[in-house]
Amino acid sequence: MSTTVVDHPLVRHHLTDLRNVATASAAFRHLTRNLTSLLAFEATKELTEVRKTVQTPLCEASGFALDQRVALVPILRAGLGMVDPVLDLIPTAEVRHLGFYRNEETAQPVEYYNKLPLENPPDVALVLDPMLATGGSAIAACRTLQKWGVANLILLSILAAPEGIAAIEGEIPGLKLFVCAVDENLNEHKYIVPGLGDAGDRIFKT
Repeated sequence: MSTTVVDHPLVRHHLTDLRNVATASAAFRHLTRNLTSLLAFEATKELTEVRKTVQTPLCEASGFALDQRVALVPILRAGLGMVDPVLDLIPTAEVRHLGFYRNEETAQPVEYYNKLPLENPPDVALVLDPMLATGGSAIAACRTLQKWGVANLILLSILAAPEGIAAIEGEIPGLKLFVCAVDENLNEHKYIVPGLGDAGDRIFKT
């Protein structure tokens, strides 16, 4: 497994505003989009290409086109806030949904939604989850995608806790993780500190 922290002034700027408790839901959604775009730009650097020729207004020009089927897999519900900015970059991507909620007593993920088809997995899956806390939901999602047959898994998270990274390293060794920041730790309630609160609640104003 490899972990990449996207170290960039724009990431740090937007992330500071995202953490702010005074940031309203509309602004929080916009900041999430910005940070997701920056993450996706870095995370897709190794997508393969083929040569493509197009006609410009003046002449033919040689260029490139993506050569892989890409699926976006938001982990419901907070991951939904990360879908549109990646679709803006990869309009041909498929979107597949996986839903988990956290059992508040055990802090373990419970799957409640899975509509993956039985066959025809994509070449690459970008798993979208704003918060990598315990790593439970991300591990469960990646295992489900591996069983489906996806060989190339990339996880995009805005924030991660060291505990979550350690957990997923041992379970999904081939995963590529891209984050905006690695925070200090999890508190006794398994929330990331300093974190930004509950991303789903803040995205959807609930």
